Amino acid sequence: MTQPLPLTPEGLTRLQAALEREQARRDEARRVVQEQMEANENESLDLAAAQEALSGAEARVGELEDQLARAVLLAPSGGTRGQAALGSRVRLLHVDLGRELPLQLVSAAEAAAGPGEHGAALVSSESPVGRALLGRRAGDEFAVDLGRVQARYRVLTVED
Repeated sequence: MTQPLPLTPEGLTRLQAALEREQARRDEARRVVQEQMEANENESLDLAAAQEALSGAEARVGELEDQLARAVLLAPSGGTRGQAALGSRVRLLHVDLGRELPLQLVSAAEAAAGPGEHGAALVSSESPVGRALLGRRAGDEFAVDLGRVQARYRVLTVED
């Protein structure tokens, strides 16, 4: 059974736009391959590169089509109001730097689909910060190991 892919409405729109861009890229790659195949042997030195580009575009289109087929729009949180969950918009304070970070907690596929709206960074719920943020409420503090440094955050606001 395929696993559902939770997306915000904005994420669904971004994923659909990414699919349209990749389909156009694939169609252009097909055209270039066809031109290279029709050219005589001396002029078709770029055929392998064109075929490789086409293969990559076809793979990405297939991946996006699969994600859209599994897409399930996130429903407003029920019973977890005020807790960070998929789709939540959150303002964090990086305690050590004194800097506020607006973000939206999304699935990994949605984070990869493109930039968020309203100046908020898209943070995957599978990233270290995303995993640590799930279930947190305004006022909660937590630390995340980011490799060479441990970052400390305070949740300022959580909106559904």
